[in-house]
Amino acid sequence: MKVTQTGIPDVLMIEPDIYTDARGFFMETWNHEKYMREGIPAKFVQDNLSFSRKNVLRGLHYQFPKGQDKLVWVLDGEVLDVAVDIRKDSETFGGWVSVKLSSESRNQFFIPKGFAHGFYVLSETALLCYKCSDFYVPSADRGIAWNDPDIGIVWPSGIPLLSPKDKNLPKLKGILPEFLPWSKG
Repeated sequence: MKVTQTGIPDVLMIEPDIYTDARGFFMETWNHEKYMREGIPAKFVQDNLSFSRKNVLRGLHYQFPKGQDKLVWVLDGEVLDVAVDIRKDSETFGGWVSVKLSSESRNQFFIPKGFAHGFYVLSETALLCYKCSDFYVPSADRGIAWNDPDIGIVWPSGIPLLSPKDKNLPKLKGILPEFLPWSKG
């Protein structure tokens, strides 16, 4: 397994070991001991599966309080996956990183607590899986506008397909500080 830091510390790209032969392939999608040795101490309690069509944009979502570490990968298709630093005391507050994830590469993206998460579907359809370190809490469900100009995420061109909820999310500067996490907390 190869773990690479992205442009924002703590957000990691993971290339799992994949064993391929004439029958197909095998890979571990999670092994707590191995990932812990690589600096990913998360203990996951919930798995989520998302199916989306081309040009669907989901996000930017986060949970506060009860933030969630996320380990994301694509089972089928290709997405542009994005993490935005929303830790109010962070040197990279408002900064973002993106990676392409696909069923072909089988790479994973680790997004720690304190980041908003979103993705854009590049293929005809995409099946995305992600592990979460805390349970979903509806009252803690929060988000940031996908097109916040102060963040400036470079999304694929075209008009994204958004949920009604995602169309109405606030800009980062419009979120009260008490609804944003600290780096250690």
